[in-house]
Amino acid sequence: MQEINAKKKESGKFSRRDLLSAAAAASGVMAATGCSRSGPSGAAGTGPIDPIVVARDNHAVVETTAGKVWGFTRNGIHTFLGIPYGATTAGKARFQRAAKPAPWAGVRTAMHYGKVCPQGPRAGWNNDVEAFLMQWDDGQPGEDCLRVNIWTPGLDNLKRPVMFWIHGGGYQAGSGQELPAYHGENLARRGDVVVVSVNHRLGVFGFLNLAEYGRQYEESANVGMLDLVLALEWVRDNIANFGGDAGNVMIFGQSGGGGKVNTLMTMPEARGLFHKAAVLSGSLLMAAKPDESAKFAATVLSILGISKGQIAKLHELPVEALVRAQVEAQQKLSTPSPGGLPRLLIMPTVDGKVLPAVPFDPVAPEISAGIPLLVGTVLNEFNPAMSNPQAEDMTEEELMKFAGEVFKGKAGAVVEACRKVYPGIKPVEVRSILSAISFFRQGAIRQAERHTALGKAPVYLYQFNWKTPVMGGRPRAFHCQELPFVFYNIERCANSTGGGPEPRALAAKMSDAWINFARTGDPNHSGLPRWPKFDPATAPVMIFDKTCEVKPDPESELRALIEEASRA
Repeated sequence: MQEINAKKKESGKFSRRDLLSAAAAASGVMAATGCSRSGPSGAAGTGPIDPIVVARDNHAVVETTAGKVWGFTRNGIHTFLGIPYGATTAGKARFQRAAKPAPWAGVRTAMHYGKVCPQGPRAGWNNDVEAFLMQWDDGQPGEDCLRVNIWTPGLDNLKRPVMFWIHGGGYQAGSGQELPAYHGENLARRGDVVVVSVNHRLGVFGFLNLAEYGRQYEESANVGMLDLVLALEWVRDNIANFGGDAGNVMIFGQSGGGGKVNTLMTMPEARGLFHKAAVLSGSLLMAAKPDESAKFAATVLSILGISKGQIAKLHELPVEALVRAQVEAQQKLSTPSPGGLPRLLIMPTVDGKVLPAVPFDPVAPEISAGIPLLVGTVLNEFNPAMSNPQAEDMTEEELMKFAGEVFKGKAGAVVEACRKVYPGIKPVEVRSILSAISFFRQGAIRQAERHTALGKAPVYLYQFNWKTPVMGGRPRAFHCQELPFVFYNIERCANSTGGGPEPRALAAKMSDAWINFARTGDPNHSGLPRWPKFDPATAPVMIFDKTCEVKPDPESELRALIEEASRA
């Protein structure tokens, strides 16, 4: 193999990309894009880094429990993509607890993302604006998908904090590469931390409850979560060779990934594998009952034409048939939800063993009582105007129709209370805020209250209010918008952030908070006002915006009305 140098001086050949990269380095632009050197404190350095990729024999080779892996170095950060932490889940291994990967001889390359779990079509594929904002990379599907990706500043023994990222997409979609925001290079450099992302089984491959069809399937409803436990065990056994500290692991995830964090905090087998947790717009606080997930599985089997005596056929079907059956079963069993709020049919099942209880409902899990928790949401979450210009002109009548469906007789009081907290906002903004509170923010507060009640670890609450200027500001603070800020990927995600100094300054504050929390369990740093621990009496929340500030729960009265409406 030969060294790959982006400047290619030796060959004398320069591409347009090479010239642009060289110009960027010469002008110091790389420092502004988050590619500047930084030390353990997270403070950006003074000099730019040449955009050099190094990939050559005997460079970035690391020993793992299954064999050696060979990565590459980009801008000084060692990168390893698609490392197997589990064996293939195809054929007879479907719906079973995954095995460890078989050892390999020699050196295995780890330079490209691995397979992603097969999954159905994304709704956003049919929306050009949403696709533009999110910049999805769906990867290559395959059942040999149990892979981790690693970004590390050093292959040494410095024992850096490990930030273990779990992707969103509910429990049926997504991957560790699906959004450019997930790229771990800038975060690893800024905080001198090891960033890990993971792929695992989703949908029918990870959460199909086949327990009544044979003892071999007793864990099938939760094997997608057991994959994450296996990945964390791989981190425990291997991360020291990548410069990480197996005794200081933070799990964090957004949306469905946040729900997976909550579930891991409730799973006995995950105990001791992580030491901090952060939940971003993912306080779902739910799991399926066995009869609910069994009904979904029976519907899938009926669509496939498979009886109980033919269950072995499930291991022979092509993945496309299973994905189609999942989509059809979801369509068949879906029921309209009030106001169009999301509903999940695929999720982990409370089976009494792998998952003994619903995460954080009605109480926080005692087994994770000592885990510091960072939890929050974004202001607008499910904003109908994000990709629909017509929704920007929502009328008062349309708003009240939505509010009436969701909040019934409390609709008028709820809308009035929302405008009291956020004066002067448009009807579409009222709707998005009320949806955000109903689906995520109420759960975040409950989770903070219940974890704090255990009295053994701090909780820190936040709300992301920064509104993007892209599309004339119409998307606002939408679901997933905080991710480029946490990962310090503002320019990488310029389609949604707009790029430039304002979002970059906020990203510095947010990423440093997450880095410090991963390092110590406390997100406070000199770039933010003092961020107090959660106290149920005042519910202090850090507001991330152009100006960051701490406020006592600004939505308390509004949330109380919403809670009252939900009980009516």
